[in-house]
Amino acid sequence: MAVLEDWQRSKLDPSDDALFYSYPRFVTHVDAGFIGQLTDLYRRYLQPQTRILDLMSSWVSHLPPEMDFAHVEGHGMNAEELAANPRLNHFFVQNLNQNPLLPFPDCTFDAVLNAVSVQYLQQPEQVFAEVHRILKPQGLFIVSFSNRMFFQKAIQAWRDSSETERVELVKRYFEAVPGFEIVEVIQRPAPLSWLAFLAGGGRDPFYAVVGRRAAA
Repeated sequence: MAVLEDWQRSKLDPSDDALFYSYPRFVTHVDAGFIGQLTDLYRRYLQPQTRILDLMSSWVSHLPPEMDFAHVEGHGMNAEELAANPRLNHFFVQNLNQNPLLPFPDCTFDAVLNAVSVQYLQQPEQVFAEVHRILKPQGLFIVSFSNRMFFQKAIQAWRDSSETERVELVKRYFEAVPGFEIVEVIQRPAPLSWLAFLAGGGRDPFYAVVGRRAAA
């Protein structure tokens, strides 16, 4: 089921994404507070010795350091970044906006993760359907995001939405795929205070939607 109209999928920079991501960015795109909350979320939901896909990953996955997994597969747009990620057992490069089909058999992974990248998907309905397909029954899809983005590469639907509306948009992506159920929605906007303003800004907001593939 389509969630977006064609015009909502457009980007300010329509050039090939491979050009934009051709050089590595060894930075974190969110602050330490966001990263800590994300790692804690993974700690609550992920199980040791399971198979994980880190979708749209980079040089760091924010997985709990004390937790070992059977296999962590990485996906992204820059091979140099992915090669530097110590948590990945294997990785592949693929532009999901050109080819949203994931190269895995059905029921391959126990969990799929997507951190601060959902805003760049031009065909989110197809990608979420593919994630559902490759998840095992009861498998989890954890989508997290803040208010940061490469503005020129985010889709118009995301750029035009408020932070609350973006949460609703991600929920609609899940709801568009039969067999997905939403198990938790986290909304922690950045607190507003004069101290934060005087310090040059506040804490990054933390948003996440956790979905589960229904049992077979």
